[in-house]
Amino acid sequence: MRYLTEFHDPRLAATLLDTIAATATRRWTLMEVCGGQTHAIIRNGLDQLLADQVEFIHGPGCPVCVTPLEMIDRALAIAARPEVMLCSFGDMLRVPGSTTDLFTVRAHGGDVRVVYSPLDAVRLAEAHPDRQVVFFAVGFETTAPAAAMAAVTARRRGLTNFTMLVSHVLVPPAMRAVLASPDNRVEAFLAAGHVCTVMGTAQYEPIVAEHRVPIVVTGFEPLDLLDGVRHAITELEAGRITLVNAYPRAVRPEGNPSARAMLEEVFTVCDRPWRGIGMIPASGWRLSPAWSQLDAELRFDIADLTVAESADCHSGEVLQGRLRPPQCPSFGTTCTPRRPLGATMVSAEGACAAYFQHRRLSAVGGGR
Repeated sequence: MRYLTEFHDPRLAATLLDTIAATATRRWTLMEVCGGQTHAIIRNGLDQLLADQVEFIHGPGCPVCVTPLEMIDRALAIAARPEVMLCSFGDMLRVPGSTTDLFTVRAHGGDVRVVYSPLDAVRLAEAHPDRQVVFFAVGFETTAPAAAMAAVTARRRGLTNFTMLVSHVLVPPAMRAVLASPDNRVEAFLAAGHVCTVMGTAQYEPIVAEHRVPIVVTGFEPLDLLDGVRHAITELEAGRITLVNAYPRAVRPEGNPSARAMLEEVFTVCDRPWRGIGMIPASGWRLSPAWSQLDAELRFDIADLTVAESADCHSGEVLQGRLRPPQCPSFGTTCTPRRPLGATMVSAEGACAAYFQHRRLSAVGGGR
């Protein structure tokens, strides 16, 4: 299958590894800002293969992991209502709120449905006019266009029983927050290619200019990531501070104009708290005033619900690259995929889940 075998070719991987080794004169610190890239790095052992040239810091690139605790509790409160059918992507069901999770709410009789697209929730609302159907809209710029399309479709079909609990977040403000941290060690970023397929690359140019850090847009297969690392180290060794698109087969500078137009119509930028990190200004989307009739927070009067983070979970430090998962005292003991303390252990893109799944259980060789 095209792109499934070519980008896993071990001979090409060896060539890229040799090139990186020949280029690097020191060990560089790179941050990938996508949970899918984190899993690909750990699953394919790229961090081990590049141990002498690169220290990978895993950034806040798991949208499930950074969904704020208060938003999870709002979803739980809505899902527990007898008239509600709450629809969500499957990886949200095991994410712990302050007291329980959506999987448990469903086990206790709540109507919680797993959907594969926001449009599935729209179809359910159309098929069940007697139910209040709520779609839990989470994710970065990659999933937001589909949520916007669901809002547009629901309005076109005249559905009055469809709303969305919106918790979309944006990548560039999170990168700025990492770079502004007093203990920041990131020397270059590997940017998430799928975000750039939607938003383009221009949003990263001010970050490169202001923070003097190279950013390489890259994909998710082993050779994509190795090529991204090659570009990053080449730029660093040459002293160049540039934005590089190493994923041209999918990313155009302008992104997807149609998707961006729909996002601009339906959503408006807002401040958003990130789980384990705190408030990041202008880092999220919410429904714009013209679309407020689809806002589940307003319909169910839960916007003021707030909760405190657990002191036992160190996922915030993991998400900011300050701690490797095995360095957390709860990792693999009181925190496991079956009984997670935080979303990073249960999400399909969480760093803790990647380390646990691929048996990276030792804290040796990581950290600050």
